[in-house]
Amino acid sequence: MALSKRGSRPIVVDGNRYRWLVRRKPTYSQGLTWSPLSFAVERADMPGCATLVVQVASPRPDNWMNAAAFPVLPSMVATAVRQALERGWQSDRPGSLFTLDLGNEGRF
Repeated sequence: MALSKRGSRPIVVDGNRYRWLVRRKPTYSQGLTWSPLSFAVERADMPGCATLVVQVASPRPDNWMNAAAFPVLPSMVATAVRQALERGWQSDRPGSLFTLDLGNEGRF
């Protein structure tokens, strides 16, 4: 799965270039705060390699229930990339999605 360049944001983590993306609109489940906020990350210079999907404990800021939430910041993305690499995500190799669930680990 490759990320769309449209709407994605670049970031450099430990010398490697990545792109990250938060879905433009919430899914029905995210809008009702049944599912948490998530974002995707991939290597910018190696399209087609394994994509990282990060789930955090917070609902989306644009949820329909006006629940308290926080936005995804570049510092949060960088921290998530480092944690995923420590947990075995191979960002430079083709493969299936790698999911990093940070729901129980609190805020960044």
